[in-house]
Amino acid sequence: QEFLYTQNVKSMADKILFWIDAVLFHYCLAYYLQKQYQSDLYAVIDITNKPKNFFKEQKFVNFKKTWFYHDYLQNIDTKPDLDYVSKIEKQYGINLWKLAINERLFYRFNNFYNFKENEILSILEKECRFFENILEIKPDFVIGERPQMHHSQLFYEICKAKGIKFITIVQSRVGYKSILGHKDNELDSIKTFDEIKPTNRNFEQLREYISSHTVSKQLEDYKQKFAASKFEKIKAAGTFLFNFDNPNMDTHYSYFGRSKSRVLLDSINSTLKKSSRQKYINKNLKADFPASEKFVYFPLGLDEERNLLISTPFYTNQMETIRHIAKSLPIDYKLYVKEHPSMSIRDWRPIPEYKELMCIPNVRLFHPSMETSQFYENCSLVISTGGTSGFEAAFYQKPSIVFGDVNYSILSSVHKINSVQELPEAIRLSLTKKVSPEELDRFLILLEQNSVDFDWYGFITKIHDYFYYGGNLVDVEITFDKMKNFLEKNKDSLAKITDAHIKKIQQYKSN
Repeated sequence: QEFLYTQNVKSMADKILFWIDAVLFHYCLAYYLQKQYQSDLYAVIDITNKPKNFFKEQKFVNFKKTWFYHDYLQNIDTKPDLDYVSKIEKQYGINLWKLAINERLFYRFNNFYNFKENEILSILEKECRFFENILEIKPDFVIGERPQMHHSQLFYEICKAKGIKFITIVQSRVGYKSILGHKDNELDSIKTFDEIKPTNRNFEQLREYISSHTVSKQLEDYKQKFAASKFEKIKAAGTFLFNFDNPNMDTHYSYFGRSKSRVLLDSINSTLKKSSRQKYINKNLKADFPASEKFVYFPLGLDEERNLLISTPFYTNQMETIRHIAKSLPIDYKLYVKEHPSMSIRDWRPIPEYKELMCIPNVRLFHPSMETSQFYENCSLVISTGGTSGFEAAFYQKPSIVFGDVNYSILSSVHKINSVQELPEAIRLSLTKKVSPEELDRFLILLEQNSVDFDWYGFITKIHDYFYYGGNLVDVEITFDKMKNFLEKNKDSLAKITDAHIKKIQQYKSN
């Protein structure tokens, strides 16, 4: 079978630096890219100890040099050099505390270890020194996943400040497709938007299209498969509990405090909390609409995720955000809030948070199982931190307000909030807006032009199932035979996405 590879470019070899983590996608990508594109490959490898031996010994990819991220993050109890990190902030225009306080490991979400201020500052200092050091190779391109944690976002921002193209892969707003680019939340060809000729689809036709390509269904499929197998969970638990060697606690700050006994107790406690919260949700959250109320819809986002912690760094407290919205509504409107169905993988929210929301006089809290389309069809306005809901609302002729930068904010029916003080006026203005089917049609065409047929969540699921006991344990040994088999089994989809990356590199070079 022929692969959709571009022709090998006969020119000076580009220096391409890969950021490789436990998802393993970018290792697989490097394997296929080296076959078709003249380049010198380098890699930063961000993994735990057990798979480290594979990356130290592997010969599948000919990396000129590799760095193991956690090797450079040892002895974090040393006194940080504040003059150096202050210089980094000014040099690259980066707010380090914004990244650090929103790091899920450092604050709010870590059940195992409380990081001290100096430990956090020491980590930031070591990371900055490490990143500056590796970028001395002057890569032409960096290729990695869209940053999910503070350190990968920090690396991304340093690369951006240095003018290095950082090519990321992200889930498209259209289901089962992905987008490659170097601009955060902006399509590469956004300037061509006004030149696109619409296909004159009406709202019914547009809804029909998005219903068959919905990201919500894709995410639901992913949630159903993630760590779902009880058999794999038992195997993972056995591997974890009966393996006496656990060096990650000493070498990886992300594993600090994770002794086997504490992890086991936390897992038991997590199961009990989830069950209790699920019962409360089923008993107390609304599962049907009140008759003929005017309302604004706010779908709760998934906690501990990039969409909140990185994309909307000043709106991470959703309880407070809901209070701000409720205070800003016209007197004859209610605020309908629906729990995110994927919060089940986070064991749902604490019951006091649900009670707190239901105590706000003009707020109605709804069960996560309710069909989202019901809210779009009946609401007057959608407000979102920055997920896909604002985009999907347009297909139901509903305007939206977003708190973060999103690629669909080019639509005139979408209002980007820069300060909570804007909310009252923004809500009143947005309630008068109309969605243009022609504009939405053109944006959908633009989105399709910038998307590639690659199921990102589906690929992650394959990685989880093949290497990580269904996603239950990532600190595992990786054998050469297992990796070789995985590369061969998935060569068709990996060949296509490799071709898309090569085309993207050539596009940037021609510009």
